[in-house]
Amino acid sequence: MTQVAGEWVLVTGAASGIGRLLVVALRARGAKVIAWDRDSSGLAMLAEGDEAIAPRTLDLSDHHAIYSAAAAEVAAGRVPRVVINNAGVVQGKNLIDADPEAIERTFAVNALAPIHLTRALLPAMLQAGGGHVVTVASAGGIVGTAKLVDYCASKFAAVGFDEALRLEAQRNGWPLRTTLVAPWYIDTGMFAGVHSRIPWLLPILHPDDVCQRIVGAIDGNRLRLVMPAFVLTSYLLRIVPVALFDRVMDWLGVSRSMDQFRGRDSSGQH
Repeated sequence: MTQVAGEWVLVTGAASGIGRLLVVALRARGAKVIAWDRDSSGLAMLAEGDEAIAPRTLDLSDHHAIYSAAAAEVAAGRVPRVVINNAGVVQGKNLIDADPEAIERTFAVNALAPIHLTRALLPAMLQAGGGHVVTVASAGGIVGTAKLVDYCASKFAAVGFDEALRLEAQRNGWPLRTTLVAPWYIDTGMFAGVHSRIPWLLPILHPDDVCQRIVGAIDGNRLRLVMPAFVLTSYLLRIVPVALFDRVMDWLGVSRSMDQFRGRDSSGQH
């Protein structure tokens, strides 16, 4: 069991959405929280009156900023016991309409930032006795869908990062635990307008429930948390012919789930 009481936990994308809920939930469990986000005003409101929250404004698409900020946290004695790679961005456009700069940012935040942040903090974490790296990916990192080409590709990379890191830690005997979180759409505003054709199988998830389940997965050292559990059937469907897989995804409504997407803004972040 990973204990967070009295320990530093780093949360990216902490100013809003799931990240903000995680900070609140972790503080309720006695954790001290390093809160990273590019939204300085959101961070200020989050940390107001709470000295156990250490906010830092930075752009996670800038890997130089990540290494500099990580070094500053370590120098200040804030070596996290748990790192939660939560920040994410989405365009929600057909590839032909996607903005090239936004594609780059999607990969920088969703796929590369977790790698750079973990690399930057791992030596200090191991020296301090180990830790726990949580990667908030997506069901879109297990199954692709239309209007999410760059997003799904970045989340597939995040899933691969978690798996390879877990195996590397085992191979090297590092005292490092990992948890992959792969949720279906969450009702945070980031994916406003998305639709589930069969909500009793694939419900739009409630943020508070997702937050509590992530905290529970950390407590219980779960290797993988997929929400809802029905998404796990996609692993089994991979053995059928591709054309049949595509038809099943279309029947489930996955392929059309983004048709009414509005999002929070052009660079929605959770």
